[in-house]
Amino acid sequence: MILAVLPEVGVGTLRLGMSVREAVGAVRELGFGSYSPDRGEVPGQVLCEHGESGTDFTLGFTKGALTDIHLYRFRVEDADVTVVLDGLDVFRTPSEELLERLAALGHAVEQNDSGVDTLPELKVILSNESSFEYPMDEEGDPIHFDYVLVTSVDFRGPRGD
Repeated sequence: MILAVLPEVGVGTLRLGMSVREAVGAVRELGFGSYSPDRGEVPGQVLCEHGESGTDFTLGFTKGALTDIHLYRFRVEDADVTVVLDGLDVFRTPSEELLERLAALGHAVEQNDSGVDTLPELKVILSNESSFEYPMDEEGDPIHFDYVLVTSVDFRGPRGD
């Protein structure tokens, strides 16, 4: 399964702006199970999981429209899941290399020491601070990113900074 991260659009067949029903239908077509921890008619969140690969999504909704797609790295290392951004494998390319390659493609990259890096003009956040036991380097730091957020919300601040 190849899931393309499409900034300001969505992930795979999931599109920002979809209704809850449309989004749940799209993840089910991909083979994901889903449920909502919310009790209201229009949930704020839908959790989705692909049991075979251990890949999870959290879908965030505002007023019934999909605004955030949180995608978590597969927990089965040889999973047949590839998540790509601009043709680069987000979860298998070492995180430092991925950021360098994204910058070389002309994307603004904002790094910080907390393990959360942003591509502000794309409205994408990458992180590698999971509690799962993913591959680590000699210093005990995660090698790959294990989380990507695609959002329709501008997180750069009111003036775009």
